[in-house]
Amino acid sequence: MAFGEQPAYLRVADDLRRKILDGTLPPHARLPSQARIRTEYGVSDTVALEARKVLMAEGFVEGRSGSGTYVRERPRPRRIIRSGYRPTGPSTPYRQEQADESCKGSWESRSVQESASLDVAERLRIEPGERVMRTNYVFRTEGEPTLLSTSWEPLALTGRTPVLLPEEGPVGGQGVVARMAAIDLVVDHMAEEVSARPGLAAEAAALGGVPGHVVIEIRRTYFASGRPVETADVVIPADKYRAVYHLPVR
Repeated sequence: MAFGEQPAYLRVADDLRRKILDGTLPPHARLPSQARIRTEYGVSDTVALEARKVLMAEGFVEGRSGSGTYVRERPRPRRIIRSGYRPTGPSTPYRQEQADESCKGSWESRSVQESASLDVAERLRIEPGERVMRTNYVFRTEGEPTLLSTSWEPLALTGRTPVLLPEEGPVGGQGVVARMAAIDLVVDHMAEEVSARPGLAAEAAALGGVPGHVVIEIRRTYFASGRPVETADVVIPADKYRAVYHLPVR
């Protein structure tokens, strides 16, 4: 096989990727061995190894201990609809993160008090070290882990109030907008920053993925009269879901 200017390992990875995408190498098929890649493409062991590493990093193949490298089944991405907050009407933490009414979901949560890190303090516009309530969520759709969310609320606002714990009290589990309204704070807008990064091992374990595979990270903050009242990191596996936005045009 003739190679052009592109590095040889990328040429090999491109050809193997094409075979995966067109079905020549279907899901669960074993990837050609390093020796076979070396012979078929006329490359060195180093090039063959690097090509396999590229496909693994991209999520097209996975290694199985003592067995070899196999083509991963790539599910068609499902949608997670982001429509912003609901200023009126009942809501839940699940609807906060997945606005598609056709989806039936549930969540698990755990809340603890801690000192605000530099990053969290900056987002909440408080001093580093001030006390916040951190809540970790695992959201599921039809039993399948869909996304993770870690939220922080300043205890200067919620401490010694009925909404101290997001999932307990008279408006527990009703979402940020309803909870803040219960202490006379009117949430009037919400901002999200979207980026992508490699997933952490703990995130992969919770979401049923592979460490290092790309995740979508959404940094969301709710505001009441310009003051941040809650900020959160939402993590979504990028190979399984897409974040879809439906926003009003003004």
